[in-house]
Amino acid sequence: MGQGPRWQGQQRRIGLTGGIATGKSTVGRLLEAEGLPVLDADQYAREALAPGSPGAAAVLERFGDAVRTSGTGPECPTIDRGALGSIVFSNPTDKRWLEQLVHPLVRQRFELALAELAAESTVVLMIPLLFEAGLQELCSEIWLVDCDEKQQLERLMQRDGLGQEAAEMRIKAQWPMRNKRQQSDVVINNSVTSESNQHLKKGIEAAL
Repeated sequence: MGQGPRWQGQQRRIGLTGGIATGKSTVGRLLEAEGLPVLDADQYAREALAPGSPGAAAVLERFGDAVRTSGTGPECPTIDRGALGSIVFSNPTDKRWLEQLVHPLVRQRFELALAELAAESTVVLMIPLLFEAGLQELCSEIWLVDCDEKQQLERLMQRDGLGQEAAEMRIKAQWPMRNKRQQSDVVINNSVTSESNQHLKKGIEAAL
């Protein structure tokens, strides 16, 4: 059993996490295909910084035009998430500030969504920064999508078009995978690459 306080209610709440580019979204889609509701922290984080939101206003006040999408006017400016990511992943102080802004908003959205899904027997909470944000207590169990470190780096570079140094910086900004393994109840190995995702389906079936 992983460490930390957990959800003790009757509803089964699967906290789905992993490292950046280890394959969480793929597992999330497979769980949706099984008929399970999947709540996505990344979606909530995007909504927290949506054009015209208080979150977007706070980010623009701190970082200014460096994170404003070109061509968007002052009446409804849009955050350039790539530019924002480049800043916060290279500056721990800025990263901490952004997390303190966004994490409480994401948690609030989870709590609202979970209240709406109270009648469901099982719900999946897909949270990339589950441990970093201290959201273990929303989950009755934690599933970790894991893969080989070299594969993780290669997948991230290919997915986001990053150089090796930038990709390594983003991986190091998260908890080490070995720490996440120690605090997870289920580890799904996604080191195998296959179009059919049969290896992932087998891991999910065994855990469900």
